[in-house]
Amino acid sequence: VGKLHTITPVSLAGIIAYNFSQKDNIALTDGTLKFDEVGSLVVPTLEASLRVLRLISTISAIVVDYKWAGISKEFFPEEDTEKIFWQNTRETREKKLEEAQIAYTSPTPDEVVIESDKTRKEYVQGLKSEVHYAAESLAEAETKLNSLEDETNSTHRKAAKRLLELCHKNGGVYIKVGQHLANLDYIIPPEYIKVLSSLFDCAPTSSYKDVCQVIKEDLGKYPDELFDSFEEEPIASASLAQVHVAYEKKTGKKLAIKCQHRGLRETSSGDVFALITVVKGMERLFENFAFGWLADEIAPHLPKELDFLNEGKNAELAAKFIEESGLNCIVPRIIWDQCSSRVLCMEFEEGFKATDIDAIKKAGLKKRDVATLISSVFSAQVFTPDSPIHVDPHPANVLIREVNGMPQMVLVDHGLYKNVDNSFRMCYARLWRSLMLADLDGIKTACASLGVEKMYTLLAAMLTSRPYDEIMERAKTGSLSANIKDSKSDKAMIAGYARYFLLDILNILDSLPRQMLLLLKMNDCLRHIDHSLGSPTNTLVITGKYAARALYLDTLLSSTSWLERMCAWMYYMRVVMKVSAHDLVMWWSEKSN
Repeated sequence: VGKLHTITPVSLAGIIAYNFSQKDNIALTDGTLKFDEVGSLVVPTLEASLRVLRLISTISAIVVDYKWAGISKEFFPEEDTEKIFWQNTRETREKKLEEAQIAYTSPTPDEVVIESDKTRKEYVQGLKSEVHYAAESLAEAETKLNSLEDETNSTHRKAAKRLLELCHKNGGVYIKVGQHLANLDYIIPPEYIKVLSSLFDCAPTSSYKDVCQVIKEDLGKYPDELFDSFEEEPIASASLAQVHVAYEKKTGKKLAIKCQHRGLRETSSGDVFALITVVKGMERLFENFAFGWLADEIAPHLPKELDFLNEGKNAELAAKFIEESGLNCIVPRIIWDQCSSRVLCMEFEEGFKATDIDAIKKAGLKKRDVATLISSVFSAQVFTPDSPIHVDPHPANVLIREVNGMPQMVLVDHGLYKNVDNSFRMCYARLWRSLMLADLDGIKTACASLGVEKMYTLLAAMLTSRPYDEIMERAKTGSLSANIKDSKSDKAMIAGYARYFLLDILNILDSLPRQMLLLLKMNDCLRHIDHSLGSPTNTLVITGKYAARALYLDTLLSSTSWLERMCAWMYYMRVVMKVSAHDLVMWWSEKSN
């Protein structure tokens, strides 16, 4: 490897394929690859080159689409007067919302005379009312325009479809990245979210022949030799693998066999390198392009996801911690004697996607109970010391079933886990406890401990998916929940902040501790599930409750002062009583309705 710089150039893609080859050694003669080694790289090099070309051509096409949209709008105006009217109205109202948000978040101008605290409150309240009015007006315009706009002609939708096609054609890593983008609500346009969300359900499948070959290569026998029966059609497929149903020879027990897509292990490193190269190159070319954090997170974790033995260990460790938590959640048991780095054998557990509303109703379950269970399981993982954290909870990995009239969660796909140190865990817990209690000083301090000082209000809004002024309102009332008048206007308000502060958001992501980035991804996935369920419960309260408990237990373990322990207990009891009162009010409100 030290002589890599002296290799005779085969091609750029050839060097990439060589550099990321899964082979342990490739001999060099006088600084040049031997002919047979070069021959073995021809196919992967061509395939990698093709995927890179698709990536470059897709990005170029998207840039041209947006440029052309701007030119055509200027020189070829549309004839649909009503649509033009609402497009112009939307642009005007976007500017008004931006101006109102800037005024609300900026210091009081010198020319504004504040005679008393009452006058200051009235002034701030007036600014807040202007933000809400502007957000409601923008939401109205967007709703009207959506009803008029032909989605097939939307530039955003066209660009999203190009990305979707790229993900499908290149597969593997590209689908993984596309799924991640589909969770970035409020940061990228909704057309991207809608189009790319199909990647959760339409991942490519490998042929049965390839599945048999992978199992033969790794376990030494074909499926029909290892199992009593093996279904050829997969019941699920994802970006990295697909799942088949099989039955154990001795017991006839139903099993789930997860088989990695053939060739993915050999090509994934080159694909990651290509993506990182493009992202880093864009960062150098364009000052405001700050997506390096995304590349930094994909690279180190993909090899772990491709090692199914590592996934099996994660599953067993997660099962242990979940059992100790007492929550109604199970993890399928691993059958180790039929596992390898590319094949994972586990007991089959029934369940349906957490976002399948029809299945939830058919099972006689309440969406509120489902949402509460999901939030509780992941909050327990995040705030339990030394617990591994499942950071890929998209709907296909979070299954639900009915047991004794209540939801039971089946947690699958344990490839992407994050282990965080407990000092960071406690900093994160302080932030969530402060968010729940609307402790403004606590939020500011906790964000600063995570490296975010000036834009702490934006980080709080990103985590909660709620406008920060709502937290300010709760700080005045002491309530754990706010009156949500219009979710559309709130969404428009957050989207407005996201548009205006997009560069700040990207800079926040780039400056946060690296161990927090996957937690944000997990938070995005959970928010997507909660929104799909209609946000039936206050997940902020659930998360904050687990955070408060973690901080209390940490004080008991780390402090030797009985006074400090007593103060921690009294504070925690106050939080518990406040949460219990909130839950009682919510229960009574639901019962009354």
